[in-house]
Amino acid sequence: MPCLLVLASSLWGGNRCVMKMDHHCPWINNCCGYQNHASFTLFLLLAPLGCIHAAFIFVMTMYTQLYNRLSFGWNTVKIDMSAARRDPLPIIPFGLAAFAATLFALGLALGTTIAVGMLFFIQMKIILRNKTSIESWIEEKAKDRIQYYQLDEVFVFPYDMGSRWKNFKQVFTWSGVPEGDGLDWPIREGCHQYSLTIEQLKQKADKRVRSVRYKVIEDYSGTCCPLNRGIKTFFTSPCTEEPRIRLQKGEFILATRGLRYWLYGDKILDDSVLEGVSRIRGWFPRNCVEKCPCDAETDQAPEGEKKNR
Repeated sequence: MPCLLVLASSLWGGNRCVMKMDHHCPWINNCCGYQNHASFTLFLLLAPLGCIHAAFIFVMTMYTQLYNRLSFGWNTVKIDMSAARRDPLPIIPFGLAAFAATLFALGLALGTTIAVGMLFFIQMKIILRNKTSIESWIEEKAKDRIQYYQLDEVFVFPYDMGSRWKNFKQVFTWSGVPEGDGLDWPIREGCHQYSLTIEQLKQKADKRVRSVRYKVIEDYSGTCCPLNRGIKTFFTSPCTEEPRIRLQKGEFILATRGLRYWLYGDKILDDSVLEGVSRIRGWFPRNCVEKCPCDAETDQAPEGEKKNR
């Protein structure tokens, strides 16, 4: 399972290696991985349960308070929010402001229950297959690579034990300490510890083959949602933490994947600035670049683009 090096970032608090990394969660301001995957999943379970309990309290509160204020006529039903027709009066006053606040809190509780409950379902789905979110993405790209080239091979995920209960015990234990040391994991028959690594290397080689060279024809400042690039480009900005890169007219970009109005790639640097400079890669608007003539003849689309056509 991958041990990812989280690079320096004010958001991620990087420069550390995260064993069996699943994802970075901004709500807990931490990475979810080997040490805290079970705790994070329990949090996703208990948060909706707490919200359901709170929603029940809100509903019963509004029901009892409104019941004491209802008056029925032959053709009408009136609600008097000034005071409860009850003796003795309630200790906590329940006026119009309290009713509005309770209704708002009920909406938040129900919304949180649905949203976090869906995240819990997704986490349990990958845990029962003994995967992480990153490994699920790698497996999806592996199937896409095999289908794209019509290869006579089948990618087998090496860490799926074949039993949901065995996969479940890899994360959840009675002691609260996950199994293993975070580096070596039991694998299924016919695979080895480097099966996933070999597949990643194949995907990187495939990405280089399917990449397309573009030339920058208009400057781009690197803003997240550029207004001057058109309405469609503005509203379809990729929802990701990956950076945008600044472009200047005349530069060259090697695009590896793309959306309808955006592309992702590496800036091709001159030999004079390569020394001591790391790769410059990120998203940029498609209408800022044009395909180089040599690549236009081959007409290779960046990885993932064919899915959006």
